[in-house]
Parts: sequence; structure tokens; C-alpha cells
Amino acid sequence: MTDRTSYHVPILSKETLEYMNCQPGGTYIDATLGGGGHAKMLLNASSPNGFLIGIDRDLDALEIARKTLEEFRERTKLIHGNLKDLKKLCSTLNISKVNGILMDLGISSDQLERSHRGFSFKFPDDPLDMRMDVTIPFTAAEILNKSSESLLRDILLKYGEERWAAAIAREIVHTRKAAPLRIVKDLISAIKRAVPAKARHKRRHMATKTFQALRLYVNDELNSLRKGLEAGLSLLAPGGRMVVISFHSLEDRIVKQTFIAASKKTSLMEGKRFTILTRHPVRPTQNEIMRNPRARSAKLRVLERSMP
Repeated sequence: MTDRTSYHVPILSKETLEYMNCQPGGTYIDATLGGGGHAKMLLNASSPNGFLIGIDRDLDALEIARKTLEEFRERTKLIHGNLKDLKKLCSTLNISKVNGILMDLGISSDQLERSHRGFSFKFPDDPLDMRMDVTIPFTAAEILNKSSESLLRDILLKYGEERWAAAIAREIVHTRKAAPLRIVKDLISAIKRAVPAKARHKRRHMATKTFQALRLYVNDELNSLRKGLEAGLSLLAPGGRMVVISFHSLEDRIVKQTFIAASKKTSLMEGKRFTILTRHPVRPTQNEIMRNPRARSAKLRVLERSMP
């Protein structure tokens, strides 16, 4: 567990604050709380009496967020949970409508750099865990060591769009016959043996897509996102907004398709009207990318529930 008192500086913070349109007395959800950076902005913007529900799967993140948001403790409720359970979590607080929902998807830079759970290939001796929520019953190592070659290939294709999925899956199965894959460098070595030399030296690290795929699969992130978006739309009060920041095409595609469907009055949202406020996704400025390279792939989309 990290002893830091704050996470990374929030990405697209100015744009997020503008689109959330926080007002005094409003109720807001940060469904991916992290270290509380975005949440702190929302609470300041909704002063003096705006209320925020902060949700995160990572217990370490919640601990840090409590410190970050200490001055707002009377106006916050922090919950260990998954964004897919938004509606159920709100019902436990007797909240049926909110004025804004923020989802900053994916993994934080702090989790990548300091979690020691094997999210990043930069730390070769970290265990192949990859769980955002350590109460999840299985780790990446268990998937790698127990899954069939065909399942491994499908995971890498579906969640990583990995060109060399078949070769990597085959090498993982071959490698584990001698010894199980337990730490990051075990997986890196297998990937290196599977990927042709000419494909290893591009700008993106050869292991990036495999690590993304395993993390998404272990944490069931895409399914959680679909359910979280659906639950979130049902919670928005008239005039309420949902702001979603995604970091790769798989996430962004789900957000885009969900927003389009909602704006077309699908049966799911019968009786409610929604308007897409971002015709094209909002991207970070070059200045922000220079300050924080992780921001380069961020896309922000916004949906508003129309007034009656």
C-alpha cells in the first residue's frame, strides 16, 4: 500500500469541471474516485453545500482519497464498490437522482507506478496480480497458468487487439509447462520470445496490449462500464450530466454507442430525453500532454438529460 497522500493530477480537469456544471446543493457521483483529485474540484465547485458520492474498487485509493477530501468530510460519502453497482450503492443512501456523474476510466498513473500489483511492465519483479480490487477471487497469474491456449488467445484479441495474440498465447502455454508465470518478467520474457524481433522496437512497448488485455479481463472492466453507464443514465435528474473520460478505443466505443443510443430514445430510457453535448470527443491540449504524457490518449464525452 502506498503512503502517498495524493494521486496524479486529474486529466482534462478544466474541461471536466466546465461540463459537470456543478451547482451549490447538487448531488454528484465520482464513480472512479482514485485519489480524489477530480472529486476535490467538484466539491469546491458545488460549495457550500454540494454533496459527493465517491466510489472506487481500490481500497488503497479510497484511503488516499479520504485524506485528500478531509476538509469536505461532511459533504462526502466514500464507498468501496464497482461503478456497475451505481444504482444499488445509491439506493443504500436513499438517493434516487443525482445532478452529475463522472467516470475517469482505466488505471491511474499511481496504480501503474506504485501499486506493486503487476499492472506495469516497468517493474519486472512485481507479482502478476492486476486486480484493482484485491477481493476479486482470481489474479492475472491464475489466468495465465490455468487458461487454455484458445482462451488466452481470445483474451488478447478481444481486450488487447493484439496482432500477435496466437503466438503469445502459444508461448505462454509452452512456458508454463516448465514453470508457472508468477512475476512480470516471466510474462515479458514469454512475449519477447513470441513477438518477431522486427515488431519489438516500435514506440509502443511490445507488452502494452497484453497487459491491457489481462487487466481488462481480470477486472471485467468493459462489462462494468456497460452496466455503470446504464445505471448512471437511470440516476440522472433532468439537467444532470454524465462526463466520461476514456483512454483506449474499446472503452470509448462503448461510451459513444451508449450515448448515441440514449439520445435516440431507446426503450431502455423510455420517458427520458438525452442530448449529447460533445459532437466529437474533447481531447487534451498539447500543453497538458507535455505536462502529463498519459493524457495523450484521453477522450472526454458528455451526455445531458434534457429538461422536461
